[in-house]
Amino acid sequence: MNLFRHRLSGLPALVLLCAAAGCSSADDSTSTPVPSPAAKVAKTCRNLDEALPSKVDGLDRRDPEPASALTAGWGNPAIILRCGVERPDKMSDAEADGVEVDGVGWLLEEQRNGSFRFTSTLRTAYVEVTIPEARKGNGLGPLVDLAPAVKKAIPEGIAD
Repeated sequence: MNLFRHRLSGLPALVLLCAAAGCSSADDSTSTPVPSPAAKVAKTCRNLDEALPSKVDGLDRRDPEPASALTAGWGNPAIILRCGVERPDKMSDAEADGVEVDGVGWLLEEQRNGSFRFTSTLRTAYVEVTIPEARKGNGLGPLVDLAPAVKKAIPEGIAD
């Protein structure tokens, strides 16, 4: 590896290396912060991980780095799920937007980068789903695919 680092330096060498390897300009791996919930919530989130579908919105599961039972992803750019996140401040806003999809309530927040972030409501653990701007065309399709797993693994109630 060091041999390549010294011999292939600079942008032209990187372009050549990518062309030879058949890689794209986009990084295929996605990185996302792993939540740090209490033990009870972490156990619930592990149950959710086992119940999650292999496809969401027609996209194959491709979990982000670092690997964790508290995070999952589908496609590239990835739809990202994080379980055990903190309660969003926006949930205290009476004017906040919310939706219900197949029996699961979600707080909707549009992010500055154009993505949508949904956080589950009235469940014993907060589940966050981020849909990148490039995937917003299918509306709530990802939440339809995720609702059965959330209903199965995350009981109704108030998260701690």
